[in-house]
Amino acid sequence: MKRICAFILVLALMLPAGAFAADLFIAQAANFTPVMKEIIPAFEKATGLTVQATYASTGKLYGQIISDAPFDVFLAADQKRPDKLFADGLSQKPFVYAKGQVVLWSRDKALCAEDWKAGVMNPSAKKVAIANTETAPYGTSAMNAMKAAGIWDKAQSKLVFGQSISQVFQFASTGAADAGLCAYSSVFTEEGKKGCFVVVDQAPPVIQAACILKSAPNPEGAARFVEFLSTPEVQALKLKYGYK
Repeated sequence: MKRICAFILVLALMLPAGAFAADLFIAQAANFTPVMKEIIPAFEKATGLTVQATYASTGKLYGQIISDAPFDVFLAADQKRPDKLFADGLSQKPFVYAKGQVVLWSRDKALCAEDWKAGVMNPSAKKVAIANTETAPYGTSAMNAMKAAGIWDKAQSKLVFGQSISQVFQFASTGAADAGLCAYSSVFTEEGKKGCFVVVDQAPPVIQAACILKSAPNPEGAARFVEFLSTPEVQALKLKYGYK
């Protein structure tokens, strides 16, 4: 009970006024933010339910969930954490809701002129952003691609780490980094269209799973949201942002 109260206090300081009037609370992996910001209004319009989403790395959200955070649905950027919650009796059976991929994104078109490896190792790319390789699945995928390409060790001096994949794109788009190993979905945002990108073809696909939590304050609303994720409207939004 103390952990729940502490979490609610922290969440209250982070969220805008009125957020706790929401009917449904979703823990959402940061890469899916652009899509979710379109899904939520569509769901609210269709159902009359209000939704509050918390965007962070999958690892951080998982940590909050096992510390009794009062979420209804967890949409991760991997399968490992939802599977672990299910194995531990903390969630309903997980399902795959999206498949993503990693790209090298930059405002400097010269860094996209060749393949992604050349972009990372280009001398003009003094700082290359990558997500936390332990808590953010897109960071893990990007790291595995760099290891497979034989450039992981060589690139260490220029890597800067973001706590989530959205922070990686923020670093690259604001100039804090010269390039970023970002989620493909970033390319389709207004800011993403201002730069260039190269697909990181050696990065393993990021299989993203979700689950309804057994402790969900609103299990009926959570079920309606999960059902909404399979509608043609949501499928079209996922394709719009490069997800499969």
